[in-house]
Amino acid sequence: MGKPRSGTVGRRFTILYAAGFLGSAIVLLALTYLMSGGGQVTSVAPEQPPAGRSGLAAAEQQIRVLERQLSDVHAQQNHQLLVGSLIALVVMVGFSLLLGRVLAGRVLRPLRLITAATRRISAENLHQRLAVAGPVDEVKELADTVDSLLERLEVSFVAQRRFVGNAAHELRTPLATMRASLDVAVAKPEPAAQTIALAGRLRTELDRVDHLLEGFLVLARAQHGTLADRTRVSLGELAREALTVRAADIAAKTLTVDEEARANAWTRGSPALLSRMVENMVDNAIVHNQGGGWIRISTEHDDIEARLVVETGGRVLDQGQVDRLTEPFERLGADRTGPEGSSGLGLTIVAAIVAAHGGRLALLARPEGGLRVVAALPPAAGSQEGTP
Repeated sequence: MGKPRSGTVGRRFTILYAAGFLGSAIVLLALTYLMSGGGQVTSVAPEQPPAGRSGLAAAEQQIRVLERQLSDVHAQQNHQLLVGSLIALVVMVGFSLLLGRVLAGRVLRPLRLITAATRRISAENLHQRLAVAGPVDEVKELADTVDSLLERLEVSFVAQRRFVGNAAHELRTPLATMRASLDVAVAKPEPAAQTIALAGRLRTELDRVDHLLEGFLVLARAQHGTLADRTRVSLGELAREALTVRAADIAAKTLTVDEEARANAWTRGSPALLSRMVENMVDNAIVHNQGGGWIRISTEHDDIEARLVVETGGRVLDQGQVDRLTEPFERLGADRTGPEGSSGLGLTIVAAIVAAHGGRLALLARPEGGLRVVAALPPAAGSQEGTP
């Protein structure tokens, strides 16, 4: 989505107000000009009649002279009035634009405050309200409507978090009971071979269900929870820890690991969620890799982002399908379904954790084959290489 255009309504209001004031000024000046025929005329001293003419002829000549002088005075006054009206009109143009902008700013100020307050409200502070004071008008009605919407969203988020938490506890109880029943059945003297085999298969399925349930909980926390435990975390250290934990799986697939994770990629966030994010990225690179393949893990850091990059080789992938890998249970064909323990939520959880920390996740199909996953997060303020 592109950046919204700013000031469009303000410009329209400014032009509207300016046009109204300017139109009124034009009408007023036109009426003044039309009614200016009754202006005062300066007195003109009569000329002396020419010598040798009769008194009546001299009077008529004097009247004609006075009429010409009066007409010249009227023309001069009309010209001065026209010039003055044009100057006043130019002044009114500038004054109308200035006054229109001021009035438009005052009219739109409550809307700007509502917009700024709405932008500050997120999933972490849905309890906040606009609480616009003032007369009951269209602006206050809009603010009250937004407050009502935020209240409904808050109730929905709280109910969803409560449901996820309660469902997790309720589901883990029967899982624990099933595990205990299997242990009792296997612990009996001389259990049948079929019982032991069935118990093994059931334990495997229970582990997968437990892993899936844990994934749902982490996903719910990342999407709708609060990050109250924010602290400085090194992405490089988390990557090395994840590789150490999965060393046996890497050896089982004879994967070659090129690790260039440095300790300078620091970010700020929940250590538990960020650790799970890195673990899922490493797990995805191991589980969906071919035997004898390779993994490259590196970190990058600048003033804008701290990045963790995980690359794998393999066949050439379709970028359109890769873009859908952050959707739950989305996979690239049967060859990427993975063995036991793959819940289909790995990259979905990664995307949710990255979004919860204000970062971005990029999934890129490498032209030469394989996948490149980049988790870019805001850097920790004042981070320096090698400092915790």
